Amino acid sequence: MMPQDTPQDIFNQLADLFSTMDKTWDQVAADNGFQCNGCEDNCCLSLFYHHTQVEKAYLWHGFKTLSPQTQAQVMAKARKYLEKTFGGTGTPSPDTGSKKIPCPLLVDGRCGLYTYRPMICRMHGLPHELHRPDGQIMKGPGCDAGGFDENTSIPFNRTPFYRQMAGIEMAFRTATGKQEKIRATIAHMLLDE
Repeated sequence: MMPQDTPQDIFNQLADLFSTMDKTWDQVAADNGFQCNGCEDNCCLSLFYHHTQVEKAYLWHGFKTLSPQTQAQVMAKARKYLEKTFGGTGTPSPDTGSKKIPCPLLVDGRCGLYTYRPMICRMHGLPHELHRPDGQIMKGPGCDAGGFDENTSIPFNRTPFYRQMAGIEMAFRTATGKQEKIRATIAHMLLDE
């Protein structure tokens, strides 16, 4: 019987995946002549849900490295984010996407946990594709600021990263016993610990 990975082993695997993901994103961005300088479609101002227990735990792992004062500030912003985004209903209002509510981790326009940010924060912006198991290819156009031409742009293939993430998530769930499904914003992940 093989020994089970510890959560720290799994965090190391996740950090390696994120490093490869970041390098690939940078290369595809360069191939497209794209440089993200922030914009109205900024990923840090968009409503995103995250779906893995391992990313939630990794975010918390990073959160614990912040000073107590910074942690308190982030938590206060997380509560405000949830109030502005969901009110008391648990469902975003129809105009939530147009509100462009900043992520609670933003500090002076930068992510306060940049190294620990989840996968979707890393992959947003570029035209992309995802090869499904049934052979279909799902495509996304990239952000408006990039002005990408769907006929000439080079897509960021997310498929290998999603596959690796699925394996890491399964290992984390096995190691920790956390089997619950997750669909959470960063604010939810921070306040739900």
